[in-house]
Amino acid sequence: MRLVFAGTPEFAREALAALHTAGFQIPLVLTQPDRPAGRGMKLQASPVKQFALAHGIQVAQPHSLKLEGKYPDDAAAAQALLESVGADVMVVAAYGLILPTWTLQLPRLGCLNIHASLLPRWRGAAPIHRAIEAGDAATGITIMQMDEGLDTGDMLLSAREPIRPDDTTAVLHDRLTTLGGRLIVEALELAACGGFTPQPQPTEGVTYAHKIEKAEAAIDWRQPAAEIERRVRAFDPFPGSTFTLGGDTIKLWRTSVVHASGSPGEVLHAQGDTLVVACGEQALALHILQRPGGKRVATKDFLQNTPGGLPSYLA
Repeated sequence: MRLVFAGTPEFAREALAALHTAGFQIPLVLTQPDRPAGRGMKLQASPVKQFALAHGIQVAQPHSLKLEGKYPDDAAAAQALLESVGADVMVVAAYGLILPTWTLQLPRLGCLNIHASLLPRWRGAAPIHRAIEAGDAATGITIMQMDEGLDTGDMLLSAREPIRPDDTTAVLHDRLTTLGGRLIVEALELAACGGFTPQPQPTEGVTYAHKIEKAEAAIDWRQPAAEIERRVRAFDPFPGSTFTLGGDTIKLWRTSVVHASGSPGEVLHAQGDTLVVACGEQALALHILQRPGGKRVATKDFLQNTPGGLPSYLA
C-alpha cells in the first residue's frame, strides 16, 4: 500500500516512524514550512521533515493546500505532486493545514486522521490539554476517516488510555504518541484486506478542545484548588500556569491539593519546603516553580531565593 503522510510535530513523527518500520511505501511527506526557533531564531525543520530526509523520503512544504487563497501556486504544485504519486491513502497527524475537498477525495481510500481523543469528545486543536484540564479519567486515540467537518468523520479504530493523577500534557502526549503509531499501522493493515467497518460518531457527548491561548496561563486563586491543580498539569509544557510576585511572572509547574482554607490567594504557609496558598475551595501546595530566565526549582530553593519573603497574598 502506497501512502502520503501529512504531519508536523513529534506526535506525527512517531506515527511516520511506525509506518516506515511496518514497511508501508511512503513516496511523499507533507509538512509545515520551516519555522524560526531557539534563541537564535534560526529556521528549523519540523520533526516530520527531519525523519523523512533521514530516510530518503521526498518532502513538500506548501504554505496552503487551498487552490483559491493566499498561496494558490503552492496548492497547485502540491496537487500536481500528489496526483503524480498515486497514493492509496493519506495519513494525517497534527499537520496544521486545512485539507480542502480535492485533497480528501484524491486518494483511493481517502484521508485518515490520527486524533488524540476518544471522539466525539474533544474534537479540535488541543484534545490532550483539555482532557486533563477537565479531569477526565481517560482519553485515547481515534483513527478517523476525514471529511470536511472539524474532526467529524466516521471512526475506524479507537483505543483507550487512562489519565493518571500526576499526568501532565507532556507525559500523556508521549504515551498517546506511541499508541497512535501502533493504531494507524493496525488500521492500514485492516484497510489492505478490506477489514474496515466505519462507524459514525455519536451525536451525544460532543465537546471541542479549543486552542490553548497564552492568556489562559494566569492563575485565578478564586477557583477551586482541584481545578487549578489540573490546569497546572494540563498547561505543562505550554503555556504554563503563572502568578505575579514583585513584578515578575512566576510559572508554577507542580502542585497538590491541601485541605485548608483562607481567602483566595492568601499565603497560608511559607517556610522550609512548604508553600501553601488558599483557593476558592481548599488550598494548593506549590512544589515546583520557575522565575523568568531561571530553571524549575523546588519550593525550598524558591523560598530561600526570595529576599524579604512572600507577601500575604499572591496575585
